[in-house]
Amino acid sequence: MGSVEPQNPKSGNSIKFPLSFSFVLAAVAGIVTLIVSAGGTKHGLRWDLGAIAFGIAFIASLLIASLLVMGHKENDPSLSEGSGVNRKSSERLQKLREDAAKAAAEAKAKNDDETA
Repeated sequence: MGSVEPQNPKSGNSIKFPLSFSFVLAAVAGIVTLIVSAGGTKHGLRWDLGAIAFGIAFIASLLIASLLVMGHKENDPSLSEGSGVNRKSSERLQKLREDAAKAAAEAKAKNDDETA
């Protein structure tokens, strides 16, 4: 059905990083909402709003982080061979100069044959 997943444990397709990142981000959002929503020292902390902010931030950041991790794909090894976009311009220019010199030599040889 699908392509075979790499068996390399360091491939980055682990859930540990997105889960811990989402938890930390949600904890910060929950604590900030908990403190800010109190409205001063006369009122108590709003645990309900802190929990809601924690839940929303956790789910949203986990979704985005997981999609970014799942979208990761290693580059094809042929990309580092210098073909296509990664081709060196100095090599192209050298080849063009050689081709131009070869064409000029052939044209000169052809003109020499016609005049003789």
